[in-house]
Amino acid sequence: MRRTLPLLLVLAASATLATAARAQDSGPLAIGAAAPKSEITMKSVDGSDITIAGAAGKKGTLVIFMCNHCPWVKMWQGRIAALGNAAVEKGIGVIAINPNDPEQYPEDAYDPMVGQAKALGMKFPYAVDATSEVARAFGATRTPEAFLFDAKGKLVYHGTVDDNARDEKSVKQPWLRKAVDAVAAGRSVKPAETKALGCSVKLREPKSS
Repeated sequence: MRRTLPLLLVLAASATLATAARAQDSGPLAIGAAAPKSEITMKSVDGSDITIAGAAGKKGTLVIFMCNHCPWVKMWQGRIAALGNAAVEKGIGVIAINPNDPEQYPEDAYDPMVGQAKALGMKFPYAVDATSEVARAFGATRTPEAFLFDAKGKLVYHGTVDDNARDEKSVKQPWLRKAVDAVAAGRSVKPAETKALGCSVKLREPKSS
């Protein structure tokens, strides 16, 4: 029995990790789907609690997974803030979500998030996905990674910000901005999907029950 117990503990831990991996490997949220985990409460940088449902706008909702430390986020963050602020003005709710484990990257902790949001002039919530369960439900694998929902709550765009992270002046395909403009105007979004580029999401390990 003494030898069997450690083996059972190892197998149980492996099963937990495998389940989390399968959830992530199932792929991102499908176009046309509704936002999962929309009632999960998350702490925003202003100290308030926020949900995706609470952040929704009349014309649509933009959910963007991002963080502080990722070089890709740093290249795009000014554009993300400006785009998000403009989307809010157009009646689209916006929420940025940090799913990363700050034990892996201390720069992704809450206090640095507060400073980042202030420095960028973000006029929308930047919240902590404290268990990474929201990111897992979305199938998000990158920071940054955008999910845009229309007025009916259906996913109409998923992917990256634009085609040139390093040089804003050289952007030829501002996919996310065009998608936001289309949703604000009640038009269809094309393309509906692009490849999300960025750092891998640093998921928090699921807590054993």
